[in-house]
Amino acid sequence: MVGSGVVSADVDESDTPGAPSVKGSLKRFSNTAFGAEVTGPYVFADGTPLYSLQHPNTDNTEPFNKAGVGYVSGFSFEMAGSNDDFEELSAPNSEKKRRKVRTAAGDYTMLFSQEESIGDGDEQLGVPQTPDGENIDKYPGTRYSEAGYTPDCNQFIPSNDEGTEGHLFTNFEATPGNVTRVPVSKTDDGEWTADTQNAINMANTEALRSLGGTMINCYGDRSPWDTMVSAEENYAHPRVNFTHTVGDIVEAESGKGLIGGCQFWNRPSPTAIQSAVNDYYDDEAWTLQGYWALAGVELLAYSLGAAPTDTTGVDTETSDTYGGSEVADGAENNVEPITDEEYPNPYRYGYFVDYRDPHAETPDPIKYYVIGRAAWECPDFQNDLKTVYGCSDGDSKGIYKFVADEEIPSYADPMDVEGTLYAPKITNDAASAADSGTRASPADVDLEVEWIPIGHASNAEIESWIAEYDDVTQEDYLTTHTDYDEAELGQDVAYSDAIEEADREVIANGNQNYITNEEIVEWARQYEERGYDGVDEDLRRVPFLELRAAAKEIGASIEFNKAEGVDSADDAGPGDYVYFGISEFNDDMADDTGDLQMDRVDGGVVYRGELDTHYDISRLEPVIVGPDFTDGPQAANDALRNVDNVNVMDDGRVLCCEDGFNESKRSYPNDCLWVYQPNPTVAAGSAAVAQGDSVTVDVRAKHIPDGIAGGTFSVSVADPDVAQITSASYPDAAGLTKAPQVADDGSTAAFEFADVQEAMQADGVEFTLATLTLSGVRGGATGLDVQAALDDDAGNDIAVETRSGIALTGPASVAPSGAPPSDPDGDGLFEDVNGNGRVDYDDVVLFFQRMDSKSISSNTRSFDFNGNERLDYADIVQLYQETGAGA
Repeated sequence: MVGSGVVSADVDESDTPGAPSVKGSLKRFSNTAFGAEVTGPYVFADGTPLYSLQHPNTDNTEPFNKAGVGYVSGFSFEMAGSNDDFEELSAPNSEKKRRKVRTAAGDYTMLFSQEESIGDGDEQLGVPQTPDGENIDKYPGTRYSEAGYTPDCNQFIPSNDEGTEGHLFTNFEATPGNVTRVPVSKTDDGEWTADTQNAINMANTEALRSLGGTMINCYGDRSPWDTMVSAEENYAHPRVNFTHTVGDIVEAESGKGLIGGCQFWNRPSPTAIQSAVNDYYDDEAWTLQGYWALAGVELLAYSLGAAPTDTTGVDTETSDTYGGSEVADGAENNVEPITDEEYPNPYRYGYFVDYRDPHAETPDPIKYYVIGRAAWECPDFQNDLKTVYGCSDGDSKGIYKFVADEEIPSYADPMDVEGTLYAPKITNDAASAADSGTRASPADVDLEVEWIPIGHASNAEIESWIAEYDDVTQEDYLTTHTDYDEAELGQDVAYSDAIEEADREVIANGNQNYITNEEIVEWARQYEERGYDGVDEDLRRVPFLELRAAAKEIGASIEFNKAEGVDSADDAGPGDYVYFGISEFNDDMADDTGDLQMDRVDGGVVYRGELDTHYDISRLEPVIVGPDFTDGPQAANDALRNVDNVNVMDDGRVLCCEDGFNESKRSYPNDCLWVYQPNPTVAAGSAAVAQGDSVTVDVRAKHIPDGIAGGTFSVSVADPDVAQITSASYPDAAGLTKAPQVADDGSTAAFEFADVQEAMQADGVEFTLATLTLSGVRGGATGLDVQAALDDDAGNDIAVETRSGIALTGPASVAPSGAPPSDPDGDGLFEDVNGNGRVDYDDVVLFFQRMDSKSISSNTRSFDFNGNERLDYADIVQLYQETGAGA
């Protein structure tokens, strides 16, 4: 969530249609203090909001001049789905208002602050130490940020049923990284208090050091099994700049102008590579993506036990990430290499870290190597206990998906977790100007997503691959890439001369200490020929350890800029939304190449995707569009700018944080916390039904806030020759209703109701309005189109979004018994091919035997089990796997 500012693309700024705009309502709840981001939003069970005060300006009004974590005293969200529970906060239009945290209601109250003593007083909150107990900030060298200055994600794990006691886990976005655990409880007078005396820094525990520690702990998630999952935002992982590929380097036989920062991980004084490149290449120099995030790597080595090299006369500098000096302008460690085996292995950083046994004396950290290595801002673990969505932050990065073979907490040993890693492919032409030549606004285009499987492995397998690189040190950077041996270095050969020779070799041919360019290109070649599960054994590591490079090499859509938020409600399931925050929609999302070629919106976009029955997301719908930065204060002041973390509350509203300090043409620089209330949605479900058979379909309303009075709605079958409505009914709790009016030809059903019992607003999230009975007429597909008009208690129209469903009428009987196929899990596919009410190997055999029959071949959508929009033998294999017969 680094506030890196907006980098101009080649495409001119434009007045983008729909920027800014909101599908729903958006209200400012808080502004953070001058210089600080809004990070780590969390809402306790009683509705009390909390967030981190990250890297505030030190001249702010006390106590807002120090970083920390605070909650809003005297206010709690009502969890009724409506933003009517608070009056909108005014803009911070004075110096006094900008220098403190302000909230729409209640008071922002600090729970704990930067440099606060914890335990017995020999540690400070958020500050990593060496194994000998020395604070890491005493050592010279580059820093990603000041220790303890960057609290980020907060996840409260309750230890009682009431949710009033437990542990608050907080990330610290630095290198070395840290996660603190602080006991937090609610007092009798309704306030919250922190017990810092019993707090711990996980960075200083042997449990975390045994994993190599962490770096740049950014946002995270509370898992469905009640643990804190921290994301490592390894910004230093890019090996190729922006949308260039490793193949481009191999083809050019040089990384000049292409190579990224990660290739210099074990270089002595790694962040100095940028100034070195500027010296080596002068006017032909380029910026190495992610090089600045190598700041702190040597401090990470010291935190793991490496002995510091001679640092006499070496400056201590801070990365420009959080307002320090420019790393590229000479913030150097000594050029004497670190030779201790504790030097960090780059393949141990950039993962999701699950803190199991959260209430134990020391939680048990587990890194999910199997979900891939990236600049992870945040994960979203789904309630199927298998599926995880993740956002990798920075320019030209990606959103990814992982699906475990079994439920993640069901593995007795987390190292046995295994599954498939997926990269995204944006497939709709509207997202690209390549064919039409017309650039669309992001506000007007849903993104259609295909998930490309790129690898399958287990946590233990990947850890064994990572371990092969554990003994690589800074000395190896020199001896591998020059003809000098270790005895000559610093004696007959000056370190500076050896470093320049090694730098030039790495730029030409890549860093040979780690996975090579040639290995990545060969993996991609084999992937294209054999599929993700057919590559050579020694290449299976590539997509997990070099996720971004591998995804780009096979044409995945790695163009997203600053993907900084992903979340869904704690109880989210099929039909619910996952929200994705893209902080800046510009640069490679708005250029003339790739799968995304749209108008730029420098203020970013919030998308949402609906989970299907398999917890898959195939479409991203823009619901909040920020200012495009050509907009003046009149538009920008009240718009969400550069969205960061998103947190979906239990009532369906979304907390939206900002990371855009002093960007755009606002009249104020501060970042703010906004609350998004989605429009109510009335949607028809989808169903598959055999010819001559019947099935029920629900019409459901989502995000219904307090205050709805009633209304009318109707559902129409687009093609009554495919399916017809034969009857309709209301749920028992619907209140006053008129009998459904079903057309004689089965084409339409109309409804009218009054919510006199307030049943629709019980939880503000979702309610069944009606149930339709559909009968299949002939094979085909038809839309179930919805129209709705709702009123609130004051007689005003409520803005309603409608969603159409699909009725898929399947084939006549395939089985000799004459029983029609059925769809037992409601996913629109007829897995029960023989119609006997269950799915087993007999269905696979019958499907194989009758795949060419008219009943099947004329109903592709009914039997396209692998989702590639055609019938093939892979559908047979997919059905076989779904039956469990191959287990």
